[in-house]
Amino acid sequence: MSSAPILITRPSLPPFEEYTSLIQRIWENRWLTNAGPLHEQLAAELTQFLHARHISLYTNGHQALEAAIHAFCLPKGSEVITTPYTFASTTHAIVRSGLTPVFCDISSDDYNIDVTKIGELITDKTSAVVPVHVYGTPCNVTEIGRIAKKHDLKVIYDAAHAFGVEINGRSVTEWGDASMLSFHATKIFNTIEGGAVISSDKNIIDAADRYKNFGMQGYEDFTDIGTNAKMNEFQAAMGIANLKYLDAKIAVRKELCRGYTGLLQDVEGITLLKRSENVKSNYAYYPILIEDAYPLTRDEVCDKLTENAVFARKYFYPIVTGYSCYKDSFASSSSPVASDVSKKVLCLPLYDTMDLATAEFIGDILRKEA
Repeated sequence: MSSAPILITRPSLPPFEEYTSLIQRIWENRWLTNAGPLHEQLAAELTQFLHARHISLYTNGHQALEAAIHAFCLPKGSEVITTPYTFASTTHAIVRSGLTPVFCDISSDDYNIDVTKIGELITDKTSAVVPVHVYGTPCNVTEIGRIAKKHDLKVIYDAAHAFGVEINGRSVTEWGDASMLSFHATKIFNTIEGGAVISSDKNIIDAADRYKNFGMQGYEDFTDIGTNAKMNEFQAAMGIANLKYLDAKIAVRKELCRGYTGLLQDVEGITLLKRSENVKSNYAYYPILIEDAYPLTRDEVCDKLTENAVFARKYFYPIVTGYSCYKDSFASSSSPVASDVSKKVLCLPLYDTMDLATAEFIGDILRKEA
């Protein structure tokens, strides 16, 4: 093994010459932002790749999620049911939109929002549900859709982890009223920073387009109080260059996940994430749970890996209600499963330039301690 540290992830980068060839066009046309030709090309390619009806590209995923929420004009102060087992951005987007998050516990099977507990949280103040496809594993979209229809709620998916994921051959973004995707550098598909709102409703995408451009309508009027969150041409160029290699890079990640699974599936005290046969995964993450039966605690495992220059991540820990900005307003005790999983979870290094020998090296460390 190389003596270089093994990081949790490394950004996917296209061949340098391909990227510079694309950005050469920026120098030729002097168009840097505001829906330039590369932006429009990427939007068209993503629409096709994701089987999307309509898409609005954003400078980052967080702004895209805020835009998706904003587009539905949810009543200020109304309640939005969501998960505490997610990155802070999900909750921030709800709160910054003037809405009140209501946290629903997660399922111990897939770490997604527990659909059996959503109903008991619905009140006359509830306006929407914002579920998260955690680690790219789809939520129970059918049941969430049924609940939302029964109670006349909007469903806005945080699909930051789920680029390219399919359920029975259909893009995961086809469910719900809208979905947000993240194209951050750490994601399987990146535009350096970036994101998108996807919806089958063109009115929602039109609203998202206005919102990211200050709420501008035409050239002389502003019909909304928007923000500035437009994707620029350099970001779009990175996306165009990366997209053509995505299937091959997912295939690499799939083999790495198989390598991990082969080594760890029979280790007592280690629980692996279940993957459904009807789901086309993007293999974005490889989380494991360190259970009580394992000789070391999760934190001790993390320290042992660090001693070997392997930098895993406690992702997600703590849950959102444990953050300083929320812990005085929300009780983590209301989400016991999420709290328990967060204290056991460890995401192992996974990226498309990693080789199988590295996965075997990491797996062997965990096996030797068992």
